[in-house]
Amino acid sequence: MTGADVDAALTVMVVEDDAPLRGALAVSLSAHGYEVIETGSAEEAIVVAERRAPDLVLLDLALPGADGQHALRRFRTFTDAPILVLTVRDGKADKVEALDGGADDYVVKPFDVDELMARVRAALRRRPEPGDAGSTVTVGDLEVDLARRRVARAGEDVHLTPTELRFLELLVRSDGRLVTYAQVAREVPASRGGELDQQSLRVLVGQLRRKLGDDAADPKLILTHFGLGYRWIAGEGAA
Repeated sequence: MTGADVDAALTVMVVEDDAPLRGALAVSLSAHGYEVIETGSAEEAIVVAERRAPDLVLLDLALPGADGQHALRRFRTFTDAPILVLTVRDGKADKVEALDGGADDYVVKPFDVDELMARVRAALRRRPEPGDAGSTVTVGDLEVDLARRRVARAGEDVHLTPTELRFLELLVRSDGRLVTYAQVAREVPASRGGELDQQSLRVLVGQLRRKLGDDAADPKLILTHFGLGYRWIAGEGAA
């Protein structure tokens, strides 16, 4: 089986304002069997990534408007997909900022395309597989796949907004521990950026409960600790 056969279902987003380079990367990625999404600005990339959920992102830092460091920080509020930075900036400070901000790799331009493709394959191999232990939580007819960021009820996909999905992930990964309002404000951005206040969070939790089939009066999934936060109680056998 060829590399193209293995990776045919995977999607790579290229965030690059240099159109010729972006096109060349798209051609190389397509030749290796990847589906390619092309964007030319940080703002466009954030919107498209929330909607399309790419498996990997190639991100330039020198973008018009908001720069790539800003995009990187925003990406990490809603996706765990590998992010490879592609940039002419070779200074230590830029590299440290990008890696601390959530980048998985840092490639300085000009680069060898074959080496870049190898780095792409390596980053994708490090992703959690759908069958990895602990990546999927099943409660009755509800299935939460953390690796693929997908939720289903009775076999039907449940559409969650990026904010709802990030909050659900935070709850599930907390393994029954209390998730405080401060944690949510720190780790779950509002739909238009910034912090999620308590009133907006109550609305979000209500919407999420309806989508998941949970009853606030007799909760089986999300328990409210008034004045403190929320807890994922699925599997505890307690309301």
